[in-house]
Amino acid sequence: MNPHPTLRDVLNAYKSGDVSLSDAEEEIQGFQIEALGEIARIDTGRTVRCGIPEVVLGEGKDRAHLIEIILMMVRKTGRCIATRVPEDVSDEIRNVAAEEGFSCDYHPAARALVAYRLPAPALHGGVVGILTAGTSDIRVAEEARIIAEEMGCRVITAYDVGAAGIHRLFPALRQMQGADAYIVAAGREGTLPAVVAGLVSRPVIGVPVSTGYGYMGQGEAALGSMLQSCSVIAVVNIDAGFTAGAFAAQIARGAQNGED
Repeated sequence: MNPHPTLRDVLNAYKSGDVSLSDAEEEIQGFQIEALGEIARIDTGRTVRCGIPEVVLGEGKDRAHLIEIILMMVRKTGRCIATRVPEDVSDEIRNVAAEEGFSCDYHPAARALVAYRLPAPALHGGVVGILTAGTSDIRVAEEARIIAEEMGCRVITAYDVGAAGIHRLFPALRQMQGADAYIVAAGREGTLPAVVAGLVSRPVIGVPVSTGYGYMGQGEAALGSMLQSCSVIAVVNIDAGFTAGAFAAQIARGAQNGED
């Protein structure tokens, strides 16, 4: 079965005889919890229940705890996505995963890690376009890209196309024609999401990025600007690449399933 099964995947698997009625029932309930001692309660039923896979936040976790959580996720679900993982920790995770026969891909720009024993989810036809205003915003955009791809989307990216050189934007949007949703990451004054929303007919998700300095720096001005946008956009929190990627992927999947 798909490593991040949706309800539709579960029903199709039961219909084809790939899973038993009792296994399908357990999956559909979507309330499976795997306890890792007193350290963590891993929500392995999140995808079926919410359409979004359980994602592990690496930031702030004890190194040994983080490794144990990732390994358990892979054992139970076939894949594990972890965000905000320091590169030195990723090397240790890769070594431990190899001992268990798992693979591990680390994405330095996003500080994101995907450990797996099953292949990536099949593409469902949904397309997400991701743009950044500047190169400083790429780290957040890349986090969003990895999440959207892990949720079965094809992702098209165009980076450093901000309002300071607005002519760069139009070729980028042309290559994204037909996208089901757009993610636009911008720091400083955060103008780009509102501009994009005035040019496209699909939902735009603005991601303020913690760049910029001085008064209202570190993403605060960008967040305020996006919240005040006269164009219709949704806005996530500062640096919330995961949230933007998951939201866009849900929109894209819904568009393919006729749920507009």
